[in-house]
Amino acid sequence: MSYTRLNVGAPIALGIAETGVRWGEFLVLIGTIMGLSTVMLVMLLGQSRVFYSMSRDGLLWQWAGAIHPRFRTPWISSIVVGVFVALLPALLPINVLNDLTSIGTLLAFVIVCAGVWVLRRRRPDLQRPFKTPLVPLVPILGILCSLGLMAGLPLSAWLRLFAWLIIGMVVYYTYGVKHSRVRNPAA
Repeated sequence: MSYTRLNVGAPIALGIAETGVRWGEFLVLIGTIMGLSTVMLVMLLGQSRVFYSMSRDGLLWQWAGAIHPRFRTPWISSIVVGVFVALLPALLPINVLNDLTSIGTLLAFVIVCAGVWVLRRRRPDLQRPFKTPLVPLVPILGILCSLGLMAGLPLSAWLRLFAWLIIGMVVYYTYGVKHSRVRNPAA
């Protein structure tokens, strides 16, 4: 089939459907569902721990860091993230979720690359369990590559990113700044 017809949400499934191999089409669709489930699970586990760490640093409310007495996990954060992970796919089209995930992940890469560069310059004395070679070249290339990929995303993804950043800034400046243990060790 022509590559011009593959500009759809599931090009591999479309290509296999075109061949007539019915079991292959089902296999790809099952793989897609498993892949999305994996992303949701990783998001649930990872983001709840990020909220837990932010709560321990005083950047989020104490409930975000509440640990379940039996399972020793951040249970309230897991529930909150789980609700979002369940609701967003039910309410938003897959391409919007894809763009949000992509731009958020790429922004995190930009921040990590910038952090590596800044820490290497400001605190060269820090103990590092791993080293990034060719600093600042590697972090700069990481930033440029991530920004280049972000530039290819639609304007709507950028607008949603800025909306989430504004929400994050409001939370930070109304709560986090006053309670931050990093800014104010006595907090």
